[in-house]
Amino acid sequence: MNAPGPVDEVCSVRVDTTLFGVPIAHVLEILGKPALQPVPLAPFFIGGLVHYRGEVLAAVSLRCLLGLDPALKPEDVLVFESPDGPFGLLVDSVGEVLRVSAADHEPNPSTLDNRRQSLFVGAWKLKDQLLVTLDPDRLDPMRLLQSLPS
Repeated sequence: MNAPGPVDEVCSVRVDTTLFGVPIAHVLEILGKPALQPVPLAPFFIGGLVHYRGEVLAAVSLRCLLGLDPALKPEDVLVFESPDGPFGLLVDSVGEVLRVSAADHEPNPSTLDNRRQSLFVGAWKLKDQLLVTLDPDRLDPMRLLQSLPS
């Protein structure tokens, strides 16, 4: 992912108590809470399969990637494009589109564990909290399969 521009628009999402942001230009669609089909023997980070415009997409569970317990209620799905085709990202909820400034973006701290270093691109400092930066390229199921332990 390139360094954030002077002002970026990001789609805010929440998982547990953490607020995440992904550049809106990377989001193809927000599906809401579609029915997920489980995938036996799939890697730990695959939350299920979802139907999307005549295709079946693998949906990556951000909760699983973060080592959190599974969601107790249906999750929202964001759809992203990758070189291997579209994929979904499961999050607890989708928030609003926020305008953020490059001047407020900080890189990952060196104390962040390796798994989170590989998922996050840094964070924007908002007025009352941090907005952790997600890069969809780092969440691509094929890339995760190659970079994370299963």
